[in-house]
Amino acid sequence: MQAFLKGSSSQSVKAQKPPSSSSSSSSSGEKKQKALPWVEKYRPKCVDEVAFQEEVVAVLKKSLEGADCLPNLLFYGPPGTGKTSTILAAARELYGPELYRQRVLELNASDERGIQVIREKVKRFAQLTAAGTRSDGKPCPPFKIIILDEADSMTGAAQAALRRTMEKESRTTRFCLICNYVSRIIEPLTSRCSKFRFKPLANDIQKERLLDICAKEKLKYSKEGIEALVRVSEGDLRKAITYLQSASRLTTEQEITEQVIIEIAGVVPPKVIEALLQICSRGTFEKLELAVKDAIDQGYAATNVLNQLHDVVIDEKLSDRQKSVITEKMAEVDKCLADGADEYLQLLSLCSVIMQQATHNT
Repeated sequence: MQAFLKGSSSQSVKAQKPPSSSSSSSSSGEKKQKALPWVEKYRPKCVDEVAFQEEVVAVLKKSLEGADCLPNLLFYGPPGTGKTSTILAAARELYGPELYRQRVLELNASDERGIQVIREKVKRFAQLTAAGTRSDGKPCPPFKIIILDEADSMTGAAQAALRRTMEKESRTTRFCLICNYVSRIIEPLTSRCSKFRFKPLANDIQKERLLDICAKEKLKYSKEGIEALVRVSEGDLRKAITYLQSASRLTTEQEITEQVIIEIAGVVPPKVIEALLQICSRGTFEKLELAVKDAIDQGYAATNVLNQLHDVVIDEKLSDRQKSVITEKMAEVDKCLADGADEYLQLLSLCSVIMQQATHNT
């Protein structure tokens, strides 16, 4: 009986082996075909590919030519404008693929970034001697780079601890601080760095990049769809590329239209905003109450409605005084919403002021 069991078990093992090998080959095939997010796929590989930041690119190219004259850097500006991509591209050009991992330390806001990390991890890496040469024979700088992304979220104590390390290890290490708000970086750190402001990308630059991606990915799109994509991203190319990828997954073989982009971006359709303003200028309070309730019931965020109302009201044919009253009320509503006030009541309050100003030409 035991011999039979042994024989049957060995046969079953033998029978099971071929599928396991095929499954492993299929899984390796899946790994090869694993798609990257388009944000990573189309991230600039070299400094020349960085869009719209001419001053930064010019300075970095000069530094790359000199190879050893790179200062400490401070990049600041809105999200999605290429701050992290620029320094990563510069680091790849400086060190090449072999030395890149040894010479670059990147810390993000998701990492622990208190004073202990600055004293231990950053300080230890900064004290290491930069050694090794590039296999392609190009000159390699005698320093390492520490990238502190979202540095404005670092504690004040951690920033203070960084000052001494920046000074002490200046021969072997360069720091690149990246943040959205330069005012949140302490003065002693900003004075030790060359500051570069990254501007929101111009619409035509964004459109050019998006059309390039559409061509490479063989997407069908409408002119209005691309314009809507540029409009809702507000100068943030990362957001625009993410929306484009989401739209391509949603529509597959169909055309990417303005309606698809509006749905994906979660913005309030322009028709809803126009209808609301139409009632404010010509309707009654009862109709306004119903329109605001309908907008909230459809799930539109009050902050989105507020932002889009602001953009439209600025272009409306109202006097400066009327616009100032409305925008002052918008500021109050924005503060109340941030404090957790009821969205329906706040929007109704704002629309009532718009109605009052639109109907009384004083």
